[in-house]
Order: sequence, then structure tokens, then C-alpha cells
Amino acid sequence: MLSEIRRRIADEAPIDRTQAAWLFENADDDTLSELATAVRDRFHPQGRATWLIMAIINYTNVCVAKCDYCAFYTLPNKPGGYLLSQDQVFEKIDALTQLGGTLVAFNGGFHPKLRITDYAELFANCHARYPHLTFFETTVAEFMFACKVSKVSYAEGARILKAAGTEWITGGGAEVLDEAFRKRHSPLKYRVEDFYDAQRAVLEAGIGSTATMVIGFDETLEERLNHLERLRDFQSEVGGLPSFLCWTYKPYNTELGGGEVSSREYLRWLAICRIYLHNIPTIRTSVLTQNERALEGLRFGANDFDIPTEDEVTQKAGAVIHHEFERILGAARAVGYEPVQRGPLARPALAPRPAIPGDGAQPSSAR
Repeated sequence: MLSEIRRRIADEAPIDRTQAAWLFENADDDTLSELATAVRDRFHPQGRATWLIMAIINYTNVCVAKCDYCAFYTLPNKPGGYLLSQDQVFEKIDALTQLGGTLVAFNGGFHPKLRITDYAELFANCHARYPHLTFFETTVAEFMFACKVSKVSYAEGARILKAAGTEWITGGGAEVLDEAFRKRHSPLKYRVEDFYDAQRAVLEAGIGSTATMVIGFDETLEERLNHLERLRDFQSEVGGLPSFLCWTYKPYNTELGGGEVSSREYLRWLAICRIYLHNIPTIRTSVLTQNERALEGLRFGANDFDIPTEDEVTQKAGAVIHHEFERILGAARAVGYEPVQRGPLARPALAPRPAIPGDGAQPSSAR
């Protein structure tokens, strides 16, 4: 099996899920590092990694999804719920810029009173005030909910945000994109194909997006591979995703509870992601959930990382954030990679869309 996998990687051919499972279960760490690095080096200069400083601004903790792995949410009209004012959002962005940050990501909850036009107004005002910053404006999951409560299609919701200047809606909220997993842990959130309908609409509107995954709940290897396989197929069908970020579940203060997967398991899975996702150029390792150990991910196929200055969602569940940026950069150098600060990711072109006889392009819609 290993010799066949080596041959396919040398030929720049994709491996299949059976081969990915075999690698994860049987290959030693050195072999996984070697193979993942070989795939990484197709896309990026050897011995170099890119990075930036960013903040994840949690504009509201009010959410009706009730995911059992979340320590962050508060149900509507319950004590402790909040919705930041625009001025409070600006204060957080100002704090990031004072730390040298260049990327602002928004991540909140499924707030039943927020419409897509509310997001558009906030984002437009952010662009006007901070034209030099990059914004990851909401996640696909939040975008889906906002479209549904606003009673607009995903295509129309994306058009509204695009008109407000939105450039990125990240693939956040994916966790494990498998129907059995979602039924166990987040049955009120969305179905897998609904997620991809929304992401397709975002990309077709000319807005950038990314791919994400979280591991370490109770998911099976089969469920993890279902996530990777569907993602790779989507990238082949639609294109446009420049990066994939995998991070680890933090179990503290959550209904689901449990423990954390080891850093070794995270690194091994990161290598599988790099090898399997042959059509996504950038693989990012998670400083947010792995701290300095995340930089070992550069030896397991990752080529990029961000240094977060805040994220209440993961901090509530046990993530530790510090502002000793040189510690993180030093950890990258210690594993043999020179960190180079970067700007926004370049967006790959969308895949050509098959013609539909007798009809035009079919808009994605909320179901």
C-alpha cells in the first residue's frame, strides 16, 4: 500500500479514501511528515511559512442552534446574552491594529433578530473606517441562518453582502461535515448539502471563501473522511477555495464534554488533510487551539498560520491566547521554517460551470 501511495504522490495524483485511512492508521510519523511535505512543496517554497496577526470578534453570543460542543452560546432572552454595538466592534478592531493585526474575522451566533441587511450595514461601515484591513465577514453557517430568517435565497443574500463590499465569508461552522455527526451534535444547524449550496452561492457572487474542519469530538475516521471527500469533490466541481484550516475541539464548559485529542493525533490528521486535499493550495495550522505545538504542523504539510489576539468562542471552551508573538514565530523557526508575514490570500478561479441545455445558470437557494 505504501509504495502505491508514494507513487501516486510522486505523480501528483490524488490518493483515495482507503489509502488515506491506511496512512492514518499505519504510517509512522516520519513517513506522514515526509509525504505531506512533498505535497506541500508543490505549492509553496521549501523552508518558508506565511503568517499574520488577526482577531476573531464575537459580535454576539445569542444563538438558537444549541450545538452540544459549544461553550459560548446563550439562548435569546437569557441572562448573559449580548450583541455588540458598532462602537464596541470598532474598539476591538482598534485594539487589534495597535497589536499590528491586519485581519478581522467575525464569528457569532444564530441570532434570530439579525437580518442580512444588519450584517451588510456593519460590514460597510467597517470597510469605510478601516480600508487597510482584511475582513472575514461572518461564516458560511451564520450566513445561512441570516438568509433564512431574512427570507432571501443564498444568492440574494450574497448579492446584498457583495454590494456592501464583502470580500470574504469563511467556511467556519463546518466542524465535521457528515450527516450522522450533525444529527448527534447540531441537529438544528444545517444539512451538509445545504452548507455547500450556501458556499457555492457565496463563491458565485464573487466573494471569497475558505474550508475548515474541527476534529476531536466523538467523530469516527469514516466521518472525518466523508468530510474530506465531499470537500475535495466540491473544490473540483466549483473551485475557488484557497485554503483549508483544521483545528481541535476544546471540551471545557460544554454540554458534550470529553477530552482533547493529542497534539500528535492533530499533526497526523493535518498530514492526511494535506495529502488528500491535493486541489487546495494552502493548509493552515491552528495556533488558536494548539499554541506553539501548532508550528510542528509545518512539518506535517501546513504552510500558513495566523496568530489570534482574541476569540471568546474557543477561549470559553479552554483555548489559551497570549500576545507573545515572538514565541510563536520562534516555534516556527525551531522546526526549520522561516515565517514571512503575508497579505490576503489569492483566490483560485472558479471551475467552469457545465452548461444546462435550454436554461441559464441556476441560482443556489436556501431550502
